[in-house]
Amino acid sequence: MNILLTNDDGLESPGLQLLAKALRGEGHRVIVIAPDRDRSGVSHSISFLGGPLVLNPRGDDTWACSGLPVDCVVIAFLGGTPVKPDLVLSGINRGANLGTDLLYSGTAAAARQGSLFGLPSVALSLVEVPGGDYHWEGAVRFSLSRLDEILGRWKAGTFLNLNIPNSPQGPGGMVAAFPSYRRYNDSMEMMDAPNGNRYCFFHAGEVETIPPEEGCDQDIISQNLAALSSVWVHPVSADLRDPAARIWT
Repeated sequence: MNILLTNDDGLESPGLQLLAKALRGEGHRVIVIAPDRDRSGVSHSISFLGGPLVLNPRGDDTWACSGLPVDCVVIAFLGGTPVKPDLVLSGINRGANLGTDLLYSGTAAAARQGSLFGLPSVALSLVEVPGGDYHWEGAVRFSLSRLDEILGRWKAGTFLNLNIPNSPQGPGGMVAAFPSYRRYNDSMEMMDAPNGNRYCFFHAGEVETIPPEEGCDQDIISQNLAALSSVWVHPVSADLRDPAARIWT
């Protein structure tokens, strides 16, 4: 299988590098195109409209891209690599991509773009543990061992989002989950400078999951289970597909 591997953490991320090595060891041809630096939080941004992008070769079938995660997928699909991908894997991301964080994630956006091109696409993330290490090897083993099962759950018009608990022994299993609603208790300080500019300093707060629903991705990973969510890529509300719902009074 020809697999495109990308992320938003950058080409040197251990999650991407270890996954590429393991997939190649399974006999897959892995094309790696990833941003040349950390691009976390860029969502579905593109930069190719502003001019040419640069691919810097970093080894066999491996390139660092001057653009963003979605740019990497577009380049591969439009023929910028030796072969077109059959599958898009984005990650393994450093940290979770749970619930409404999918709206901000460049890792999720790369998988979304793959699905928009009609390719089976999966975003993979390793949930962070405050003050703890990332157990990349366990996450890679789990991802490969369940890859066929994961792909069996993909359908056109969606991408799959897998969050893997960060534990030395690996997850206890994998469960289908729906994305949670997450809100951050962030704060901001402002300073007015002598030059007339106002400087805004943001402080990340704790995450609230509202509500903590049974079966959501946050609930599933709290049980040391990997959470697999199927996410629609089409932005139109489902109820508007019903003609009756489009008649307003």
